Amino acid sequence: MLIALTRDVSPAIGRCELTHVDRQVIDVDRARAQHRAYEQALATLGCRVERVAPAPDLPDSVFVEDTAVVLDEVAVLARPGAASRRPELDGVADCLARFRPLVRLEPPGTLDGGDVLVLGRRVFVGRSTRTSDDAIAQLDRALRPLGYEVQGVEVNGCLHLKSAASAIGPGSLLVNAAWVAPATFAGLDLVEVDPAEPHAGNVLWVGGTVLMPAAHARTRRRLEARGLPVMVVDVSELAKAEGGVTCCSIVLAGPGAIR
Repeated sequence: MLIALTRDVSPAIGRCELTHVDRQVIDVDRARAQHRAYEQALATLGCRVERVAPAPDLPDSVFVEDTAVVLDEVAVLARPGAASRRPELDGVADCLARFRPLVRLEPPGTLDGGDVLVLGRRVFVGRSTRTSDDAIAQLDRALRPLGYEVQGVEVNGCLHLKSAASAIGPGSLLVNAAWVAPATFAGLDLVEVDPAEPHAGNVLWVGGTVLMPAAHARTRRRLEARGLPVMVVDVSELAKAEGGVTCCSIVLAGPGAIR
């Protein structure tokens, strides 16, 4: 069984943190409708959706992925690079404690969960404006005894590593080569996004299907040409807050689950 933790869209989402996109007016009602459709897609793909307690005063709280790195053995609570996001952790910690033992990253390290890409026992961590070398070292110390290999990755031009690269199978990645060097992922099967869709590198592989934004039709065709099953969702309002499909959930593998 897979469990997908989500969190409601804050009415304050218009005050969200932005780094690489210009601020636009966000229609909160439409964002919430898109988020509900996203949750329904997760349910269709075999997830039991559970919501973290809402945080209406925290603009970015819908992007729950950034608060933790969850593996089969442990959940590592992140320390977001934007100080305004650190209060988001309390509600997430309360929820995650039901499923995993918890480890916390400590100051001065900063890390957003969106910078962490887990493929089997390999953990790639983006060095970004939100994630520091100190936090990468802390994550390595926490995970190495469990048999994971943590590798720092240079990221340029985007918010998080998973803005540029995300899993589309057990050993396969969708990548934007302009934002992360493909050589970083030697030995893995790579598919590059369509050049006209630089933001298409963020997809969520769940239940054997690639969940991706409807806006990236050209890249979708590339995936389908390789025989990959694809489901699309409209996340256009959430994208205005620099969010994508991985950001809006933490997917936990339960006993006997297959991602």
